[in-house]
Amino acid sequence: MKNLLNNLGIILVLLGVICLVVYFCGVQKNFLLATSLVLEVAGILAYIFFNKRGE
Repeated sequence: MKNLLNNLGIILVLLGVICLVVYFCGVQKNFLLATSLVLEVAGILAYIFFNKRGE
């Protein structure tokens, strides 16, 4: 479980990147941009928080 929490930030960032790829490949919907923004920011913050807490 601890290993999953340490990797949660990276997983969220990758999901955000997937949303951006889907957006640029043809599905031009604003909710994809908003979702990718939320996932990217949450992923970066989770990465920082869980890796600082794990030390």
